[in-house]
Amino acid sequence: MTPIPQGSRGTTPKSRRSPRAPARLPLPRTARTANPHGQNGTAHDSPRRHHARRARTQPFPPRPGAPARPSAVHAVPARPSGARHLAGRAGPRAWAAELPGLVERLRERWQLRLGAPYHGGSCAWAAPAWLADGTRAVLKVTWPHPEAREEGTALRLCDGRGAVRLHAADAELFALLIERCEPGTRLDRTDRLPADERLVRAASVLRRCQEADPDAATAAGVPRLAEVAARWADLADERADRAWPATVDTGLFRLGSALLRELPRSAPGTVLLHGDFNPGNVLAATREPWLAIDPKPMTGDPAYDPWPLIEQTDDPFGRADPRAVLRRRTALVADRLGLDADRLCAWAVARQVEFALWTTAQAPNPDRARQQNTAPHTPALLPLLHRAALLADLAGL
Repeated sequence: MTPIPQGSRGTTPKSRRSPRAPARLPLPRTARTANPHGQNGTAHDSPRRHHARRARTQPFPPRPGAPARPSAVHAVPARPSGARHLAGRAGPRAWAAELPGLVERLRERWQLRLGAPYHGGSCAWAAPAWLADGTRAVLKVTWPHPEAREEGTALRLCDGRGAVRLHAADAELFALLIERCEPGTRLDRTDRLPADERLVRAASVLRRCQEADPDAATAAGVPRLAEVAARWADLADERADRAWPATVDTGLFRLGSALLRELPRSAPGTVLLHGDFNPGNVLAATREPWLAIDPKPMTGDPAYDPWPLIEQTDDPFGRADPRAVLRRRTALVADRLGLDADRLCAWAVARQVEFALWTTAQAPNPDRARQQNTAPHTPALLPLLHRAALLADLAGL
């Protein structure tokens, strides 16, 4: 394995996110229709969960052989009740106001019948759909943001290998018509499987997703991990130069910055990355036992993807000996993917530091902190850095 850079770390205390996602976006509220289609999102949503409103429609697909009957889409309020939370964010608020019209246009264009919208997303609206021939699908309309731009491209290139199939897409409207996962149970809510078995099954899904052509992805506009990670590294450097309390080990920022620059350069190969491969984005399905949803694609080092899966499967940090659990699970996933376990740990450090720094950007008055070259007040930062330090020790960094 190419040597991993040895970062400069301090001596004070030793992610849950993939590429940075937009802040939580309240969406139209609905009756509480359960969403079987994924954690970080709706049936195929961006990073958290959404709300929508129930209304009249035909709840069942047409009888076999019967023509699809036209139906009204489930009504989305012209002014979603969640819109009052969007003050000062004209973009999302304007999108939410336009959402009913967007859904109706898509319903007519793709000749869909729609069920009650799923409950549980923050950056997208999604609902079960039936095509004219009775095919069961999901209509997803996402608030336009860069992270969601190439989701359809990734699904098209995967072509059903490990991920849901793409039936149709409108890139301008950030709209997707995709395969419906049934029963749609999230991998992180599957009690019948022990944690290690869940990791093995998900790693097999990830390996299938990474079979897609990365050159075709780059040509289609999917961003390169090296370029994205370089921007994160610049942020880490800028944050490290601020005036932090003595309890904050800014050496971890330097280490994270070094890893974010070096790991993409020393990658053993390039694949199409899922970008947000957490267990909530792996759903029980019929065509294959498990399928991935909600990619935030990039192209780059295959070792980048596994960390959210490892971190969010049965919380290893909550165990009596998290170091031993992390070591075993990282080795298990690395073996399944044919990757180096130390490299997975190094990416875990880089991503944990990146997420910790992202939390500082969400703290109150981040602009004032930047202008005064001080650290924003972030109570959640220290626990995240403790985790990063544990992972760095595990990787021998």
